[in-house]
Amino acid sequence: MQGNLTALSITIFIILSVVLIGFLSGRDKKVRSSVEEWSVGGRRFGGLLVWFLVGADLYTAYTFLGLTSTAYTGGSLAFFAIPYTVLAFFISYFFLPKLWKVANYHKLTTLADYARERFDSKLLSILIAIVGVLMLIPYICLQLSGIQDTLQVAGTGFINVKVVVITSFLLVALYTFFSGIKGPTYTAIIKDVLVWAIMLFMVVSLPMIHFGGWTPMMDRLVKDAPQLLTIPTDGPKGIPWFITASLVSALALFMWAHAATGVFTAKSADSLRKNAMFLPLYNIVLILVIFLGFIAFLVLPKGTDPRFALLTLIQSSYGGVAQGLAYSTIALASLIPCSIMAIGASNLFANNIYRDWINPKVKPSRLTMITRGMVFVVIGLALLFGLVFPSALVSLQLLGVSGMVQIFPAIVISLFWKNQTREATIIGLLVGLATTFTVYGTGNSYGIYEGFWGLAANFLAVVVLNPLFVKKAKSNANPVKEFLFNKNQKEASLAKKGA
Repeated sequence: MQGNLTALSITIFIILSVVLIGFLSGRDKKVRSSVEEWSVGGRRFGGLLVWFLVGADLYTAYTFLGLTSTAYTGGSLAFFAIPYTVLAFFISYFFLPKLWKVANYHKLTTLADYARERFDSKLLSILIAIVGVLMLIPYICLQLSGIQDTLQVAGTGFINVKVVVITSFLLVALYTFFSGIKGPTYTAIIKDVLVWAIMLFMVVSLPMIHFGGWTPMMDRLVKDAPQLLTIPTDGPKGIPWFITASLVSALALFMWAHAATGVFTAKSADSLRKNAMFLPLYNIVLILVIFLGFIAFLVLPKGTDPRFALLTLIQSSYGGVAQGLAYSTIALASLIPCSIMAIGASNLFANNIYRDWINPKVKPSRLTMITRGMVFVVIGLALLFGLVFPSALVSLQLLGVSGMVQIFPAIVISLFWKNQTREATIIGLLVGLATTFTVYGTGNSYGIYEGFWGLAANFLAVVVLNPLFVKKAKSNANPVKEFLFNKNQKEASLAKKGA
């Protein structure tokens, strides 16, 4: 279908306006004075800002386009996103405040930083950083894919889509380099307000436009496509896959570098507890977005590319202004998470690969510049990867979830298990990754989410091998272990800092 010039103009105007706001948010030179200021905002963000920021980096264009695509082709399997996020926020209530306290007191900015200090192991830190960066590149690519698809539908016949996409991502890299985490935080407010307004508008108006309301739509759905409303009981993606995918995705959610970046910006542990209670509100939008996939199945011509299901539905249902607002919302849901992801990946590379491995004596000012400069490398790699391997992005991102969950024992379990050893943790991580990639490569998952097999092997290795090294672990104390497990030491540390 031919693009709509009005929709394209509105989309480009809103994107450029938000990018400008991103630049303006970094006018204060203080945001570039250190890695901590640039990457986690000096840990001064209140509960509402954290809510917008975490919501922005977790609910991306891939969330909306991917869910409608999954609902369009796989029906109710798409609903796995609902229990997984609820589980993730419930679990986070118990461990994120504790992790934040450690990171805040010891000035840690990445999960790999925490692993290094908790286990006195640069090797574990480097492994976690490598996993984090490699798994994040395809995820950033998917944001590229989201804005590319949006502009392709909006601008067919008017623009060279690849040139505009590359320009957009370079602008995001520039404002991220300049403004640090403040850029995506303040623009996330605009993005999230638009998400709520536009998605709710669509779920109210589309059933009325095509069916006369929700009740007639549901009646039509039950009559013409009942298979969309049930989950298969067997097969490669049945109920066992649904359950294990929800669980693994929940455990992996806050292991991503961009999610951890959002968490470490908080000014208090209490704001993270409040976020764990209120972030599930986003599921209201997710549930309704899944139904847009069902509407697309009933309305769009057979043979429509599922990847474009939501965008094609928007194009065939609205005029130019409504199209432009919808497209710009999806485009912002690509660009802003990309910025946060780039910060997370850059932080991992600079702090935990360059500093811990290549140049331990690097000066703080140089490390800050390297961290900021890595934004261009990360986004450049994502652009290149997305252009060369466009068909591999979704499968690689799903593999990324299975890969990221393997650091869960090293991060979360170690917050509560005093005698967890670095040797068992490192071996468990490697075993989990090897198992995950083996299951994925052979295709023999037996209807279970691949990451579940890897995590099970990971846990088993840690539990079985830990007793072999526990004597050494008991005799080795360090400040982070003392902070976590010595109540008197923790209280003294917090009192000394004035917390």
